[in-house]
Amino acid sequence: MQGSFPFDLILFGMVAAFLVLRLRSVLGKRQGYERPPADARSAGPVVAGREAPRVSAPAAPVMSAPVAQTISRVGALDTSFEPSAFLGGAEGAFRMIVAAFAAGDRQTLRGLLSDDTYVGFEQAITGRENAGESQRTEIRAVNSVSIDAAELRGTLADITVRFVTDQVNMTTARGGEVVTGSDAITELTDLWTFQRELADKEPTWRLVATHSL
Repeated sequence: MQGSFPFDLILFGMVAAFLVLRLRSVLGKRQGYERPPADARSAGPVVAGREAPRVSAPAAPVMSAPVAQTISRVGALDTSFEPSAFLGGAEGAFRMIVAAFAAGDRQTLRGLLSDDTYVGFEQAITGRENAGESQRTEIRAVNSVSIDAAELRGTLADITVRFVTDQVNMTTARGGEVVTGSDAITELTDLWTFQRELADKEPTWRLVATHSL
C-alpha cells in the first residue's frame, strides 16, 4: 500500500531499539543533517509495500489548519495516504533508525536516510568508532507522535513528525567511563522530517532532516 511503512522492518526496529543507543549526541546538530534542497531526490525506498502497525498514532491526528490543508493535498495526490497509518510507521522508523545508528548499522541506515543525511550519520558513527566509544539507549516510553509541519512542492512531500519520548542514553569510553549522558530517564523531543516523491511508482519515505528541542 502506498504511503505506509514495511511491517518487517518496523518489528526489527522495535526490538533493536531497546538494545542500542539513541541519536541524542548528533541529532539537532544541523551540520550534516540539513534537509536537502527543494529539488533534491532520494534514491531507493525508505518505506514501501505494506501498511505499518499503528503504534502510538491517534485515530485522527490533531494538526493546525495549514498543516491539515497540506496533508489533504498529499492525500489528493496519493489516495492511499492515511495520516494515522503514516504516524504509526513513522514511529517504527524512528525506533529503527535510533537503534541502527547506535549499533553502527550502516546498511540499515543507508536504506532509511536520504543521501545527505546518511553522510552525516556515517561520519558520526566513524568518529565514535575511532574514539573507541560505545553507546546505550533505552526507549522507555513514546509519549506522543504527531505531525508538526508539512510542505508540498509540486509532487515532492515533506512531513515533519514530532516525537516525545522517555529515554535512557549514555555514551561510554573504551575504559567504561561515562562520556555523555547517564542512566537517568529523560524526556526528549525530536522533530524528524520524512520526504517522498509522490509521483514515483514505488512509494518511498526517507528521513531528510532531524532536530532536537
